[in-house]
Amino acid sequence: MNGPAPLLTLNNGVRMPALGLGVYQSPPDETVPAVTTAIEAGYRLIDTAAAYGNEKEVGEGIARSGIGREDIFVITKLWLTDYGYDSTLRAFDTSLTKLGLDHLDLYLLHWPVPSAYDTTAASYKAAEKLLADGRVRAIGVCNHTPEHLTDLMARTEVVPAVNQVELHPNFSQPELRAFDVRHGIITQSWSPIGGVNRYAGADKGRDPLQEPTITGLAEKYGKSPAQIILRWQVEHELCAIPKSVKPHRIAENIGIFDFSLTPHEVAAIDALDTGARGGPDPDRVELGTFS
Repeated sequence: MNGPAPLLTLNNGVRMPALGLGVYQSPPDETVPAVTTAIEAGYRLIDTAAAYGNEKEVGEGIARSGIGREDIFVITKLWLTDYGYDSTLRAFDTSLTKLGLDHLDLYLLHWPVPSAYDTTAASYKAAEKLLADGRVRAIGVCNHTPEHLTDLMARTEVVPAVNQVELHPNFSQPELRAFDVRHGIITQSWSPIGGVNRYAGADKGRDPLQEPTITGLAEKYGKSPAQIILRWQVEHELCAIPKSVKPHRIAENIGIFDFSLTPHEVAAIDALDTGARGGPDPDRVELGTFS
């Protein structure tokens, strides 16, 4: 078993592991064994979403693991079709029922909708109520730019605890990370090893796993390129949620707490940033974008 991930302290004092298992695009029948395998390997954070269609299986995997609920940090997300105050509360109930849990550790809004930001803000206000009622331990957002966050914080009371965004060596978002730090927001990385570039095809940009800087460090430390990238995420005090359903990859991804990168090596990986995102542009998302 690998050592546990270090804990990051959210802006409300709740502590969250710095590495977790993502289950985006994990088929339901593969999600239960992936979750149980991950927990057995030492993972204590599982990230899912209403839109992934596998909340029920995540809950089953947690239940089968034999690890106490208090030791697992569970995240799910509100989908755009449920935006609005009352519909957010209903969607939260649905997610909690599917997960088979009586509370959630972190509830996130999946995307900003800039053209209908009143609706985004209404959903966040519903999340604030869930927080006040003790049904969730922390709330936050995904895919928010500094401009979106500024707008949200002007309309609401609770500063988001987490902002989950596309973040990997070829798109490392230094300005957003700095903004989040200034406001006490933890940046969480989806597609942390750059899978969004690989899945989308060669036209979407470079593959961080093939970067000579990273393959060279992998050779130096006797680690895989993915482990080097995930260690880089940890060195920046980010929370990474790599996705896999393969037991050997799940184990590999958490095997990063027995070495560290030097500041010079971290800076060399930082220099791989192209400023080009592989996923959707949050400024262009509409309520019907993904339908």
